[in-house]
Amino acid sequence: MPHIGPYTLHAIETGRFGLDGGAMFGIVPKPLWSKRIEPDAQNRIPLSMRCLLLKGHGRVVLVDTGIGDTFEDTKYQSLYAVDHSDATLAESLHDCGVAPADVTDVVLTHLHFDHCGGGTQRTNAGAEPTFPNATYHVQRQHWDWATDPNPKEKGSFLSETFAPLERSDQLHLVDGAGQLFPYVDVALVHGHTESQQVVTVHDETTTLVYVADLLPTIHHLPSAWTMAYDVRPLQTIEEKADFLEQAVQSEWNLFFEHDPEVAVGTPERTDRGTEIARRRSLEAL
Repeated sequence: MPHIGPYTLHAIETGRFGLDGGAMFGIVPKPLWSKRIEPDAQNRIPLSMRCLLLKGHGRVVLVDTGIGDTFEDTKYQSLYAVDHSDATLAESLHDCGVAPADVTDVVLTHLHFDHCGGGTQRTNAGAEPTFPNATYHVQRQHWDWATDPNPKEKGSFLSETFAPLERSDQLHLVDGAGQLFPYVDVALVHGHTESQQVVTVHDETTTLVYVADLLPTIHHLPSAWTMAYDVRPLQTIEEKADFLEQAVQSEWNLFFEHDPEVAVGTPERTDRGTEIARRRSLEAL
């Protein structure tokens, strides 16, 4: 398995789901985006829910948690084509030798249900944190944003997926960008949602950036290829341009949460713009 600094890195597949292709690519016409990701009969494109696990330095850190059991026995299971037949969060962690009680930290990039749903679970006593010994790290401004949601994002913020964190006293509200742990930093972007955390793991030779919904797939690099879900699409365009300029110059490796095929890639400039080269698994980092 690859190492960065003191950490062993693992890709944690938590299943797949589907979102409307038009919503995922905004103003881009369907004849263009459908050549890259083919939609199903309901116009949904397949998306991964790929999380990142770091083991080392006395910590077991999980970045994002997938949907979890949020939509079990509801109409949303069908609406979003949730598929856990090949992978679940619990199974993938078990394959890495990690039990829920072993996790020391959960970093949530933001609180949309497909990123934080697995962080809580249903019990006979009600919803509770999935990881009983973990501290959950969420940006303070984003927490305030999610607990009083705007009409556009209200359907993406399901309070039952994150409210138990505060009740359990396991919530750490982070104030801004900077180092979260040794070798692990967070930066903030605000186009997709307020104060989304982009997580960087780095040492002297290697940098891996968990890009979350700044770049949900490798097909979202072009400036105009932004999601209709973004609350500030023009800001997303600026944030992507600035981020990709740094990524190309510094030869960062990008970890894609939602791309159905590519886990890791390195951006490079071409005569067609910025594209992802060296597409590979995390194990090949």
